[in-house]
Amino acid sequence: MEIQIVKIEKPDSINFILGQSHFIKTVEDLHEALVNAVPGIKFGVAFCEASGKCLVRFSGTDEASAELAKKNALAIGAGHSFIIFLGEGFFPVNVLKTVQNVSEVCRIFCATANPTEILVAVTEQGRGIIGVVDGSSPLGVEGEEDIAWRKSFLRKIGYKA
Repeated sequence: MEIQIVKIEKPDSINFILGQSHFIKTVEDLHEALVNAVPGIKFGVAFCEASGKCLVRFSGTDEASAELAKKNALAIGAGHSFIIFLGEGFFPVNVLKTVQNVSEVCRIFCATANPTEILVAVTEQGRGIIGVVDGSSPLGVEGEEDIAWRKSFLRKIGYKA
């Protein structure tokens, strides 16, 4: 077995969700779930088929997001994995529970805009995701000033009253 690191390639401000599912209809069901959760959502989704033709299946409402999804799914290449790129101004917090509730979804590895590396195990059979490095390591513990900033920021962006 070999472990490879696959860096997610995307613009800094773009969020994505990486997960694992179990069936070819994942692409269509994720598409339907996202458009029903947030009207007008811009996204692209790609799914690595693990049997049959073993193709990267894809869909979306935004061509640039779909291209990112296809490119990154192919680079990861892990069977039954999927990746959703959300268009500018759309966030995982608004769709994550919807994605998790799609019947084919087995797990979510991450939902982030951070620089991300995917740890992929490569065996004779194929490739599988074994973990995710999401962002950077902590540099310390927040103090009073940091707490005040966090609370202010969440209210500024409309996530707290």
